[in-house]
Amino acid sequence: MIEVALVVSPGFQMMILAAMTAFEVANIASGESVYNIRVLSEHGGPVRSSLGWPLETEAFSEPLFDTLAIGGLIDVNPPLSDGLLNFIRGSLPGCRRVASICTGAFMLAEAGLLDGRRATTHWLYARDLRDRYPKIRVEEDRIFIIDGPVWTSAGMSAGLDLVLGMIEKDYGAKLARLTAKSLVLYHRRGGGQSQHSALLEMEPKSDRIQTALAYARSNLRSTLTVEQLAEAARLSPRQFGRAFRTETGQSPAKAIEQLRLEAARVMMEDSSHPVEVVAVESGFVDTERMRRAFVRAFGHPPQAVRRNARDGSNGEDTPEH
Repeated sequence: MIEVALVVSPGFQMMILAAMTAFEVANIASGESVYNIRVLSEHGGPVRSSLGWPLETEAFSEPLFDTLAIGGLIDVNPPLSDGLLNFIRGSLPGCRRVASICTGAFMLAEAGLLDGRRATTHWLYARDLRDRYPKIRVEEDRIFIIDGPVWTSAGMSAGLDLVLGMIEKDYGAKLARLTAKSLVLYHRRGGGQSQHSALLEMEPKSDRIQTALAYARSNLRSTLTVEQLAEAARLSPRQFGRAFRTETGQSPAKAIEQLRLEAARVMMEDSSHPVEVVAVESGFVDTERMRRAFVRAFGHPPQAVRRNARDGSNGEDTPEH
């Protein structure tokens, strides 16, 4: 059985408990207790969350757990006690891996565990993390990152992806998929996947433009002309073009390219499909057109994006059980 400990501090964000629930669900999905989960704080006893709700905890002991996770806070500038920082500093010799959820990265950073490592955190705070701790190679557009024994995740919901990644490392892809399915997650997002969504960033206001974009995302392999999108929105092409620019600030062609890039990037990062297949499935038709779009958008060709995602998922050995 793998021993997992979550460290919480006053003002912790309740959403971090969802990530721990993934370990619990893995126990249910496997039919046996493969994880034992404990919640720790410096002094033990009840610790209040950001909502004011108390959570019962155990006091710090020798950090001899397999996995230690540091929960994030809404306030990224809290006073951190010497006891907390010393506990985190002493965790790596006794723990196989240490992780942070969301802004928990700031605590790992203050303890020095992220120096010289790649790391991520919620995109709202990534620049602050980079500025305050210049020895860290902060990658703000990642769901989670594994650098040796240290795992860091983006926002609170990304903690679920991080834990599912741990479950896959520990017990294989089948248990990770069963756990994700039990949690009613569409799929486990790879660590290299972007924190941002093209549809969310476009922020379409009306149902008609939202419908057109949903139609486009479901039919990326098609040519997707303005006439097709206008028909999906039940507008004339002229009305559609004007409404689309007003609501999204860009042309339909540019928006479709963003959707195709998002789909292609996910396929490159989360699958082993050849580049030619990814180009066809995402609607770019040929690899050269997709390559140029990737370089414009991400600064790297598709193969480099895949390689970077693979590098972000390596770095620790799977134990024998």
